[in-house]
Amino acid sequence: MPERKPRPVRGATWNRESTRFNLPQTEVDGDWLDARADIDGASPPLATSVTVEHPRTIIARNTSPDVGFDRSINPYRGCEHGCIYCFARPSHAFHDLSPGLDFESRLFAKPDAPALLRAELAKRQYEVRPMALGTNTDPYQPIERDWRITRGILEVLRDTHHPLTITTKSDRVARDLDILAPMAAQGLAAVAVSVTSLDPVIACTLEPRAPHPERRLAAVRALADAGVPTYVSIAPVIPAITDHELEHLVERAARAGARACFFIPVRLPHEVAPLFRAWLDAHYPDRAGKVMATIQSLRGGRDNDPGFFTRMQGQGPWAELMRTRFRIACRRHGLVNHGVTLRCDLFRPPAGPQGELF
Repeated sequence: MPERKPRPVRGATWNRESTRFNLPQTEVDGDWLDARADIDGASPPLATSVTVEHPRTIIARNTSPDVGFDRSINPYRGCEHGCIYCFARPSHAFHDLSPGLDFESRLFAKPDAPALLRAELAKRQYEVRPMALGTNTDPYQPIERDWRITRGILEVLRDTHHPLTITTKSDRVARDLDILAPMAAQGLAAVAVSVTSLDPVIACTLEPRAPHPERRLAAVRALADAGVPTYVSIAPVIPAITDHELEHLVERAARAGARACFFIPVRLPHEVAPLFRAWLDAHYPDRAGKVMATIQSLRGGRDNDPGFFTRMQGQGPWAELMRTRFRIACRRHGLVNHGVTLRCDLFRPPAGPQGELF
């Protein structure tokens, strides 16, 4: 029986600061403190810290033509799930922090988010469109258990009958079924649960602090049974790492009650590409060259293709093969993605301070 590798504590293999914004690179300077691990043994596990952030607004606007929403809310910056492929990692460079381990361990929380949202929804010029949660970092990452900011946001959207979509790779979303189920019954809510691999060995290196894939599928079942339109996001698909699971993931999504699935080939923008290459060298050195060669085939000869539409679909024969396999699997298991239409006509602006008196 092969020896089982220990579960990694974090996803990234380094913590280099970004130089994209002319930030200085941190290097070992030879001080004895830099070698304390050699003296005292292994360094202690990297602890997670949370910094409170007080933004002035909470709704982020989006004008990308290949994204199906124009507004979103991110209760947190950084994500403790530690998914090595996360396209949000480069955003930590804006804070002079590393897109590597800092992104996973130095988090920012926005406890004022529900109050800010209520104020923005009360503005006379506000026009209703579905609000997306989970578009950058996961709204149900582990710190949500204690901070409960996402739940506070849902309460505001429920009280104002505002439509919403959620994307998450955490089964913690089922905690809020008491809010989501009644909203779904009114045509106000839909959820996408991300499942990238069913292999626990792959999942624990790819997404080290995300819930087990079976727990996510159990959440899909719980949401579907409660009447919430639920989808499974097979994103990203990584060639020679997870692409062989595509048909099986579609099958399991159908068995769990998902309405449909969608997939996106892996994207490696900015600092994600070198982090991903280092991760491959650490965990899959036997196939690292093949993985990157296939990704570059999907991305027009580069590590990443930032072009609208092609960035979500990929290009070339590998991309077409994935799409063909995916379509056949969905047809076989009765999953036809007609999309979801959420109601915007039920919205009622929050009452002002005077209205709350009556």
